[in-house]
Amino acid sequence: MPGTKEIRMKIRSVQNTRKITKAMEMVAASKMRKAQERMRHSRPYGEKIRTVAAHISHANPEYRHPFLVERDTVKGVGMIVVTTDKGLCGALNTNLLRLALGKYKEWEAQGEKMEVCAIGGKGFGFMQRLGAHVASHVVQLGDRPQMDKLIGAVKVMLDGYVQDRFDRLMLFYTRFINTMKQEPVMEQLLPLSGERLGSPASHWDYLYEPEAKAVLEQVLTRYIEAIIFQAVAENMSSEQSARMVAMKSASDNAETLIDELTLVYNKNRQAGITKEISEIVGGAAAV
Repeated sequence: MPGTKEIRMKIRSVQNTRKITKAMEMVAASKMRKAQERMRHSRPYGEKIRTVAAHISHANPEYRHPFLVERDTVKGVGMIVVTTDKGLCGALNTNLLRLALGKYKEWEAQGEKMEVCAIGGKGFGFMQRLGAHVASHVVQLGDRPQMDKLIGAVKVMLDGYVQDRFDRLMLFYTRFINTMKQEPVMEQLLPLSGERLGSPASHWDYLYEPEAKAVLEQVLTRYIEAIIFQAVAENMSSEQSARMVAMKSASDNAETLIDELTLVYNKNRQAGITKEISEIVGGAAAV
């Protein structure tokens, strides 16, 4: 059994760890509220541009943008994987990367080639270790999603689709359900399916200036960027929620461990006192 000094040092060490996890829990709770507000504020823009894109895609049937055309064969797949830059957020990244890895191996077994865009340090490191072809990446996004940091990496993947380097573009991210639940999801970005755009209830008529091709190019590109921005915002909100829950669990476990170590320490100390009293009594009896 360890001595009282060793137990006391261990108790002090766990107490210091608990202070750190408690502080991280409070910081994550504060950031979580701000991340949720940003996520909710970005949703109306995404819904509005989805409506506009749906109307424009149905209003000009004589021109079909490459983003809207289904391809007969799939020889390659582009993957945009959104993860966090930091750890200590439970199984958030593990669950998402497990989903991405399963699909990666499934497509690889079918003879398809993959190109990956990694958004977040954890996904970038994972894909490098996997030996995947990382066409673009973005790391160190901070606590607030910024479109100017995402545009470059996203454009590489959009250009790859237009240039026929791959025939589908898939998005992997963690969807925020509530504080206690976050769900890893995979969505098809390109080609834009009817389910994604939706069918407008009524058809709008447009006068295009300069032409339909240029307008559709701009609108659909902005629409894809808005979807990815929303995914990053959802992932950041999920990150702070998962980190808050993980740090709360760590703090509770540390408190339980402190109680157990304190009990062992008291028993050990009581055993030492009893032994000393026995020695004193034995010595007095011998005298």
